[in-house]
Amino acid sequence: MKLIQSRDNPFFKSLKRLAESGRERRKTGLTLLDGVHLLEAYEAVHGPVETLVVAESAQHGGEIAAHVAGRDVVVLADALMRDLGLVDTPSGLLAVAAIPSGPTLADSGVDAVLLDGVQDPGNVGTLLRTAAAAGVKQVLLSPGCAAAWSPKVLRAGQGAHFVLSIHEEVDLAAFITSYRGVTAVTCLEQSTSLYEACWDGPLAWVFGAEGQGVRRELIDLAGLRIRIPMPGAVESLNVAAAAAVCLFEALRRKLAS
Repeated sequence: MKLIQSRDNPFFKSLKRLAESGRERRKTGLTLLDGVHLLEAYEAVHGPVETLVVAESAQHGGEIAAHVAGRDVVVLADALMRDLGLVDTPSGLLAVAAIPSGPTLADSGVDAVLLDGVQDPGNVGTLLRTAAAAGVKQVLLSPGCAAAWSPKVLRAGQGAHFVLSIHEEVDLAAFITSYRGVTAVTCLEQSTSLYEACWDGPLAWVFGAEGQGVRRELIDLAGLRIRIPMPGAVESLNVAAAAAVCLFEALRRKLAS
């Protein structure tokens, strides 16, 4: 067990780079997981993580100490754990984990969720979690989306990453063009109510950036334009909330068929 107290320590500096730099995560193939839940979810699918890091105040007693008992850990001074800035309230447990490798190419014949420029890490993580909960197996992210394997997105995803095939920096227009199912996009223009729309076979949902929505190019390529009826006194939903409504309506139809 090694205690690190200096910001000049090379290992702490490597953690800081992983916390802050998508380029560093891509180069090393590593990311940081915060908390017991994410660690358990990762190891249940992909096996032991590379390194465990525990805050100095969390190494004796409590859930974290019990979870890492008998395992090699690196102990980090509490101030250094906070300095990493992974999340607003660090749990006291970090894992350095290899980013899982999945299929190089997305499958154009199965259900999918396509994210177009969704920049908020919380939204991206929630969207991944919702897709996994609804039984969708693959998510494609366009350039401009929040990095899927960043600590904040991982925290919001709550383990969904480890059961999904995630593809980043995807040309969504090219994927839609080659897709062998129906592509549905949420928009208001010339759209059909979600509850009246008809589709069959594989379905790819396109959800757009906060504020701007889905790009015109992708709207024009989509086979279905869907709106969510909202009789209440609001004009729109958060993108993650809208996705949940659409994905679980699609699931309801599958279960009823």
